[in-house]
Amino acid sequence: MRTFLILLLLAVIGVGGWLAWALWMPVTPEGQKFVMLRPGYSTRRIATELQTAGVIRSRLAFVLWHRFHRKQSLKAGEYLFGKTARTVDVFGRLVRGDIYVHTVVIPEGYTMFDIAQAVQDAGLGSSQEFLEVAKSDVGLISDVAPEAKTLEGYLFPNTYEFTRTQSMKDIVAVMVKQFRQVAEQIGLTTDLQKKDDLQKTVTMASIVEKETAVPEERAVVASVYYNRLVRHIALQADPSVIYAELLDGRYSGALHHSDMQFQSAYNTYTHSGLPPGPIGNPGRSALEAAMHPAQTDYYYFVSDGNGHHRFSRSLEEHNQNVAKLRQAVQGR
Repeated sequence: MRTFLILLLLAVIGVGGWLAWALWMPVTPEGQKFVMLRPGYSTRRIATELQTAGVIRSRLAFVLWHRFHRKQSLKAGEYLFGKTARTVDVFGRLVRGDIYVHTVVIPEGYTMFDIAQAVQDAGLGSSQEFLEVAKSDVGLISDVAPEAKTLEGYLFPNTYEFTRTQSMKDIVAVMVKQFRQVAEQIGLTTDLQKKDDLQKTVTMASIVEKETAVPEERAVVASVYYNRLVRHIALQADPSVIYAELLDGRYSGALHHSDMQFQSAYNTYTHSGLPPGPIGNPGRSALEAAMHPAQTDYYYFVSDGNGHHRFSRSLEEHNQNVAKLRQAVQGR
């Protein structure tokens, strides 16, 4: 009996020592290790994933530790392990849900094609999958923009943090939700008399966004286009031609004179009025400019070669400004 007790004591000490070693002895992963723990994974599956990645010493020890802490649930998500840590520390991170987030920066004016690439570059899924959702989930905005054929214009520019447990639909919905919040703040969804006015305003804002990066010029640029619309003068916005070619998959990265004749409803050289929808995703300033354009009698504008624009009331004056631009470019 005494021998049995001694053996039992030694076994307990041995198991305790092994458990202490497995749980408290630090482990250093070989480089950065991303571990994806999906919803529904069992504790054993989680432990297996962690051990396979070289993050913990023992799957069994991890499972036992969780059994002693049943009230603490382990959060699903993607985790990054790159520093020396104990198994108990790893366990604590999973309890806290200290998951890895992917930052996606969407500058003002990005098209849905640009955003799709940014999402793919962040490792959140393929650009094609994003585009499929952006082209089909128009129900996210149809209550305020029933004319929208895609979500172009409604994927609000911002810096986002997403996780790989979020679906592409979730990611797109977050961007649209941000648009709706900003639109409400500036009165875009409440001040307009008709719902189709919102689509037109966002379309105008997308053109303004593409034409100038100077905040104080946006309302003036908007006035130029609104003045041309009143006079039934073609808008002749180069960014609309670029977008037309993007939709057709033929944009080469530069516009040529022949491109101005490209047949598309988005080409504002060959079609009068606004294009059928936004040509990018405008930010707050461009939206406000489209809602509240400056009161001017300008009908033309051209770059001054220094990031700003020269505005003119007549074609003659505009041609003079174009000549000044060419002289400035040649003089460099």
